[in-house]
Amino acid sequence: MNKIIRADLYRYGAENKVFKGLKEPGFRYLYFLRKASEKNKFSLLGLSYRLILRRLGYKYGFQIPVKTKIGKGFFIGHFGTIVINEAVKIGENCNIAHSTTIGKASRGKLKGTPTLGNYVWIGTGSVIVGKITIGNNVLIAPNTFLNVDVPDNSLVIGNPAKIIEKINPTDGYINNIHPQL
Repeated sequence: MNKIIRADLYRYGAENKVFKGLKEPGFRYLYFLRKASEKNKFSLLGLSYRLILRRLGYKYGFQIPVKTKIGKGFFIGHFGTIVINEAVKIGENCNIAHSTTIGKASRGKLKGTPTLGNYVWIGTGSVIVGKITIGNNVLIAPNTFLNVDVPDNSLVIGNPAKIIEKINPTDGYINNIHPQL
C-alpha cells in the first residue's frame, strides 16, 4: 500500500486495515480516486477504477476529478455534495465537509482556481473560488464564501469572508495525522 493511501487511511482511524477503511464513504471514494490516478485510463485496471469511482461519485454526491492534485491525509467528513475543480491543488492533511464547492472563476482578476496549503479545515456549505492561495493551518468556517488570499494561521468566517489571525485555529479539528508519513 502506498504512503498516500496509508496516510488517508490513518485519518479515518483504520491505520493499516484497508477493509475497515472501505466501510467509510469518504475513504472508499478516496481509495478509488487514488488508484484511478495511478493507472492509465486506457488500461483495464484504470478503466475499472474509473467506473467504480463514477458510481461512487453518483452514490455519495462527490465530484472530484482524477486529475485533481490532493496531498496525503485528505479527509472527507460526510458524504453529500462536494464539487472540486480538477485544477485545484490541495495540500496535506486537509478536511472537507459536505455541501462544499472549490471551483474556478472564469473571468476577472481572480480567473483561475484555488491552491490550498497544508492543514486546512473546510466547513459545511463553504464556497472557495478564484485564483487564490490559502495558507497552512487555516480553518474555514461553515457557510463561508471565500475569494481572497488567506495567510497562514487564520480563521475565515462569513460572507463576505472575514479573516481573523489565530494561533492554531485547526487544533482539535484536524485529527489522526500519521506521525511518520
